[in-house]
Amino acid sequence: MLTFSVSEFKERLVKTKQRMTNAGVDILLVTDPANMNYLTGYDAWSFYVHQVLIILIDEEQPIWVGRGQDASAASHTTWLDDDHIIPYGDHYVQSTQRHPMDFVCDLLKMRKRDKQTIAVECDAYYFTAKCYLQLVKGLPNATFKDGTNMVNWVRIVKSDQEIAYMKRAGKIAEKAMQTAFDMMDEGVRECDVVAGIAHAQISGLEDFGGDYPAIVPLLPTGEKTSACHLTWTEDRFKQGDPAIIELAGCYKRYHSPLARTIVIGVPTERMQYVADCVVEGLNAALDAVKPGITCEELEMVWRRVIEKNGIKKESRMGYSMGLNYPPDWGEHTASLRPGDRTILEPNMTFHLIPGIWMENMGVEISESFRVTETGCELLADFPRELMVKPHIRLA
Repeated sequence: MLTFSVSEFKERLVKTKQRMTNAGVDILLVTDPANMNYLTGYDAWSFYVHQVLIILIDEEQPIWVGRGQDASAASHTTWLDDDHIIPYGDHYVQSTQRHPMDFVCDLLKMRKRDKQTIAVECDAYYFTAKCYLQLVKGLPNATFKDGTNMVNWVRIVKSDQEIAYMKRAGKIAEKAMQTAFDMMDEGVRECDVVAGIAHAQISGLEDFGGDYPAIVPLLPTGEKTSACHLTWTEDRFKQGDPAIIELAGCYKRYHSPLARTIVIGVPTERMQYVADCVVEGLNAALDAVKPGITCEELEMVWRRVIEKNGIKKESRMGYSMGLNYPPDWGEHTASLRPGDRTILEPNMTFHLIPGIWMENMGVEISESFRVTETGCELLADFPRELMVKPHIRLA
């Protein structure tokens, strides 16, 4: 069953083609699996081999090209007819003699499209240097342009159905974070807490299940909370240990990230002070969200709060997010940071993560929100504070 109506997919394609026209592009080769999903519904763990969605400016349907054994997945999950699902043979897979982009070149030549202007997603994770070299070699009469993020910018404003999916993801995030808080205690292994988080993420709620998130749970502990992107170990939590937990609920590939900092026992005065500053700045930023404000203006609201408290932060405060596949749930478009003058519009969605990472400690407390007509709406409802897990020693 399709995750969206065919009319919504076609509307997305029209918007993409308008961007192609504005850029002087005849053909767009989409290799980002999130963009492939956005335009067709294609959903399979097949992005470890090369696959591409060919958008021809003057044809109604795109063409899906992928491994032969994945063609059935395209039939099951997309709105494309059989004539627009074109598989390549398995002898192209991880071969030193031929490459899937050779197949794409032959297909475009056969359709007499080899002399047109072609845009490729140069900075997409799954578009390799080898892909580009084979395309240039195989289509010497074509003109190539960088089409990075062309579809991503169409994705930045969500439909009501997309927002509904993200709200479900938010409910899953709430459950997963509560599971983490309930399981954390002195003597418990980090890996066991993450196993509980993963179960909560995938089992979802009684009314709807969850999906695998684009990023695994992040769980640095102790002094390692100064490093925001560590995962977990088999070590056991100790009394006084802080832990940063960053996770996301995911529903039909749509994400709602959430981060909290949890302390077993009593937090240090320094950690409590930093956490209070983060929450103050986060609250101020959320209060400032409204259509018409720019990303950099929103970041400045946060910056003013923390700098008056003697804290500086160089990294961005947040980013647009939603539909995605590993290794990232961010959309790679708007960032909440100085210099980004993207204007917020209703139904844009962001992960606001104003973390502070110092030499030997860190604090993360984040919220995901959508921009409304007058302000913002949170995607999850969870205590916005430094969370303290009381430890009771048994006699």
